[in-house]
Amino acid sequence: MVTLAEVAQHAGVSASTVSYVLSGKRSISTTTRQRVEESIRKLGYHPNAGARALASSRSNIIALMIPLRTDMYVPVMMEIAIAVAAGARTHGYDILLLTDEEGPHAVRRVTGSGLADAMILMDVELDDERLPLLRDTDQPSVLIGLPADTKGLTCVDLDFRATGALCVEHLAQLGHRDVAVIGEAAAVYERHTGFAERTLDGLRSHARELGLRLLHRPCDGGYDAMAATLARVFDERPDTTGFVVQNESAVEPLLALLRQQGRAVPEDVSVVAVCPEQVATQASVRLTSVAVPAQEMGRRAVEQLVAKLDGRGSDEVVLLAPELTVRASTGPAPARP
Repeated sequence: MVTLAEVAQHAGVSASTVSYVLSGKRSISTTTRQRVEESIRKLGYHPNAGARALASSRSNIIALMIPLRTDMYVPVMMEIAIAVAAGARTHGYDILLLTDEEGPHAVRRVTGSGLADAMILMDVELDDERLPLLRDTDQPSVLIGLPADTKGLTCVDLDFRATGALCVEHLAQLGHRDVAVIGEAAAVYERHTGFAERTLDGLRSHARELGLRLLHRPCDGGYDAMAATLARVFDERPDTTGFVVQNESAVEPLLALLRQQGRAVPEDVSVVAVCPEQVATQASVRLTSVAVPAQEMGRRAVEQLVAKLDGRGSDEVVLLAPELTVRASTGPAPARP
């Protein structure tokens, strides 16, 4: 193991100077700092985490709270988590991953124990029980998601309300008048999860403005659940020619069932999805979609958090603008007899 004293000898400085470069507690000239950092790289020195934490009153750890629920699409959640971890490492932080559904208890545990210097919270609900605790603590935090009240919070998210409006706008321009929304599992709406509620709000409000008839049906995903949901949609709205899908697990079952019923995509029925790019491009019909920018969301959340840790950040809401990519699954509405 390379020691701090060996780094100091290699750089031609005192051990205390190396310590100041690592901790940032004192101003060091640019030339000296660069010489010390070069010695650290060449020798492969890694400060003792425990000693560094005691010296700086920091753990250099960010807690990432990401409840892994069975009704959520885990791959996109993990893609965000990986982006957070990669972004954190570029700034010298490691990630403490909290995956249980502990809610406020997890926030208390992190803030009260000094386990981490800051927190990033995912799976944000409109009236999230964790938020009062975040507002009452001095520990920096960032939400990947948008609650109903963002006062005193820093949030990063896709603009899901604009996403819903964009999907409806696209189908309306193609002449579709009856649109069905295949949503997330019912439990997601029962929890008032922010991204699902906001997408639905954008869909409904813009559909009213455009004079479209909109039908929303939650779906657990999987073939059997999708079959029951699709049968209900066509029973209630037989003239439906447009679908918006915000449920990755329902995408392929929906396309398969439409084929079985003799409904061609996009000649008879158009499908727009809100999903990761990979899901849209690898579906049996390449889907017109609004991509969920998982990596960008994770990266921006880390940037916001590091700025707060460095005393540069302020509470703000960062909404990423949605982009709709037209592919093979949407076309003009079929002429009505």
